[in-house]
Amino acid sequence: MKKSSIQTEVDASYLYSKLAENESDEVLSGVFMQMSEIEKSHAVAFAAKMNLTFDEISSPSWRAKVLNRIGKTFGYDYVLGALMDTEKQLATAIIQHKNKASIPISGNEDSHVKILKSILENETRVSGPQLARFEKRHRSVGGNAIRAAVLGGNDGLVSNFSLVMGIAGATQGQAGVLVAGLAGLLAGALSMALGEWISVKSSQELYENQMALEMDELETNPEGERKELKLIYLAKGIPNEQAEAIVEELMKDKFKAHDVLVKEELGINAEELKGSAIEAALSSFVLFGIGAVIPVLPFMFTNGMQAIVLSTIFSAIGLFLIGAAITIFTGKNVWYSGFRQVFFGLAAAAVTFGIGKLIGVELAG
Repeated sequence: MKKSSIQTEVDASYLYSKLAENESDEVLSGVFMQMSEIEKSHAVAFAAKMNLTFDEISSPSWRAKVLNRIGKTFGYDYVLGALMDTEKQLATAIIQHKNKASIPISGNEDSHVKILKSILENETRVSGPQLARFEKRHRSVGGNAIRAAVLGGNDGLVSNFSLVMGIAGATQGQAGVLVAGLAGLLAGALSMALGEWISVKSSQELYENQMALEMDELETNPEGERKELKLIYLAKGIPNEQAEAIVEELMKDKFKAHDVLVKEELGINAEELKGSAIEAALSSFVLFGIGAVIPVLPFMFTNGMQAIVLSTIFSAIGLFLIGAAITIFTGKNVWYSGFRQVFFGLAAAAVTFGIGKLIGVELAG
């Protein structure tokens, strides 16, 4: 077991404790605290194998502290989502360790999310609404939302940096670069926003159409839908008589029956349809724009080689910060991830700068 893997356990324990501290629901807070203790016990056990004391490995990493700061600022649902991703990394690390040590894979190494779900499902004080709330929270927000923000900024920065360098190569950084950079910013941001709006809207319309069709089937062929409901419960391992009783009760209210069919047969979570396509579009526009404005800034105040150099420096710094930010989710080395991002970003810009230079020479000739 690597020390980095132990650190992941320590970080998970720390973040679960923060979730517990900031959870208003007393029962769910207790569940998160149980998870914190489980992760801590794993860290202690692994540390003992490496002849380390808990004091030597008990401090949370900068990544965990950043996630905690994000939780304080934007809400701890984001932290919960990121933790779900971290748990997958823990499962992978355990399996890799067992493979290297020639330890048989038991099948229980899977994500600790299963442990969390098991605690939730077996905790008698956790009600159906509480469990549904947990499911909705960790699916709809969290790691994916923060990651989308980071990658949105990255798309804007890399694409517009390459565009700006291409125009700068053709014009020696003189007239036209600023206009082209701002045009690229707006065009890219609008394209991202429109794409996001279409994606969200089309998904909503597709799901709404499927839900409407399911309601039509329920009204025109209730007996067929009754059989479908029964099969759903039988597939879950519920005895025949009990499944019959559940379905009989559900069919007394077609809306309840419809909700079950939508969730179980179609796999649609009605709550997710409430997301705003306009809000998603605006978020994409802003995030892309933040990244895209970085390489343009120097050309607002100067031009020529000085602007090209400053644009490259600003963009390199932005690329490094984006690469570093990604490590919050990947757990990779900050310097490696940051400089990798810088390398690929500068390489893309160098290619477009070279092409622009060739075009500029051809036009001048």
